[in-house]
Amino acid sequence: MPYTSALSQPHPGHAAPIAPAPSSPPALPVPPRKGRSAPIWIIGVLVLLLVGLVAYFLTFLGAAASVVGMVLAVVPFVGVLLAVRIVDRWEPEPRSLVVLAIAWGAIASVVIALAVDLVITLVIGYDGSPAREAFSSVVQAPVVEEVAKGLGLLIIFAIGRRAFDGPVDGIVYGALIGAGFAFTENILYFASALIEGGVAETTVTFFVRGILSPFAHVMFTAVTGYALGRAARNGAAVGAALGPWALGLVGATVLHALWNGSALFADFFALYTTLQMPLFVLFIAGVLLLRREEARLTRARLADYAAAGWFTAGEVDMLATGAGRRRAMAWARALPGGGPAMKDFISDATALAAARQRALSGRDPHAVEDEHVFLARAVAARAALFAR
Repeated sequence: MPYTSALSQPHPGHAAPIAPAPSSPPALPVPPRKGRSAPIWIIGVLVLLLVGLVAYFLTFLGAAASVVGMVLAVVPFVGVLLAVRIVDRWEPEPRSLVVLAIAWGAIASVVIALAVDLVITLVIGYDGSPAREAFSSVVQAPVVEEVAKGLGLLIIFAIGRRAFDGPVDGIVYGALIGAGFAFTENILYFASALIEGGVAETTVTFFVRGILSPFAHVMFTAVTGYALGRAARNGAAVGAALGPWALGLVGATVLHALWNGSALFADFFALYTTLQMPLFVLFIAGVLLLRREEARLTRARLADYAAAGWFTAGEVDMLATGAGRRRAMAWARALPGGGPAMKDFISDATALAAARQRALSGRDPHAVEDEHVFLARAVAARAALFAR
């Protein structure tokens, strides 16, 4: 074709092809499921155990008493789950592992405890004597039940390494397992009370177990979870974590035995107010201190990215404090669709900090991959937020 001047003629060569504009934003990288989800075979085993457990309840308690017991057991169970969710709010655990923890406590731990108790009874018998009753309540039950629940914690530690970052995570998983166990155990106690003593005895049992002590099993198993969480924070592999796990079991068993012994050998209500309540207050204070430690760790790891220019100092302050997050959410909710975008930004940035900590500890060979994924997601969430 003719050109208007010599200057308008292109230089010889070929231009790079121009790709068509995307019709939608590029897909965000998805965090890998491996190390964050429960294997399907474990779910299958739990379903089979659940069938056997339901058959056991229907056979020995009957349908009516079992249903009444379950309805009553739901009340403290829901309250405990709401409390655990508050503890888990800083860095929520994957839903799959949360479900596994509850299911292990409610199904597998109970089945294991019932089976072991049956074997012990067959071996040494049960004559109903005070000595045998004391052994069953203060030794047998605490050891068997805490080991059964602790096995679930060890399994989650082994299969969920990408979601088991420290003491708070361990406490959350332990609390969920304890809540599940207490739920099923309460069905048994409430149904048995209804059969043996009617409404009056059921009311007393519900008051003691559902009102006064809904967090008992939660506290016991959380001790084991704390020990495993410390091992995770120190970069311990599964084999190296067996020592801390066993030490945590000892602590959980002692607390459990102390609780059962107070009901058997002492004035329960007097010991409840003078010992159990102070222990619960100390437990809450310890959880709050651990949450502050998680916040400091989040700040330190995100500061690494701020030093490289990925975040501003103000963003790190916002992401690493509860007050900063609340102010950010209040600001974002004033924008169209800003609330979900800010929630994603906070969640992905917190996961990024946890992944970097795992990478620095050297315990997770996939942590660097997680860093890349969550950094991309956090940056995209922030861009989407500011584009509104």
